[in-house]
Amino acid sequence: MTRAAPVRRVVTGHDAGGRAVVKIDGEAPNARFREAAKLTSTLLWVEDETPADNAGDADKSLRESGVAPPDGGSVFRLVEFPPEGEAGEFSNAAMKAEMGLDAAEAAPARHPGMHRTRSVDYAVVISGEIDMLLDDTEVHLKAGDVVVQRGTSHAWANRGTVPCRIAFVLVDAKPL
Repeated sequence: MTRAAPVRRVVTGHDAGGRAVVKIDGEAPNARFREAAKLTSTLLWVEDETPADNAGDADKSLRESGVAPPDGGSVFRLVEFPPEGEAGEFSNAAMKAEMGLDAAEAAPARHPGMHRTRSVDYAVVISGEIDMLLDDTEVHLKAGDVVVQRGTSHAWANRGTVPCRIAFVLVDAKPL
């Protein structure tokens, strides 16, 4: 199983005179290989509140984070999904536990990757192709396609032969 290539991340900020400058330029340090589903999730940035505080120089990606954003906050991450043939089989409970999701939720899962977060998720397929599975339907997506996921139960199934990279921004939302 090949791990995902590193992600270059450029973060801007301000110097002492208030001028825009690059504060961070390099490999995103918080990449995690998720053993259950064999995917790589790179946490790029987290905000704990909205509106966000743009002051300071802290690298807000240097923390542990489950899939969901913090209450009132947001998460930006890049996920690389391997082809299912490479990933092999995994359990829904193991996937949820590893990603900090409620394993007690829902009936038997349609796919072991089925999950739900209390968020609105903006997803952009960067490369490859993937199928988004919902309760009773699915949609095939390819590079350039976007999804607005509104707190629905879903899974990602890469039935192709090459990895699929998706950029996700998750914003905390009210429970349904």
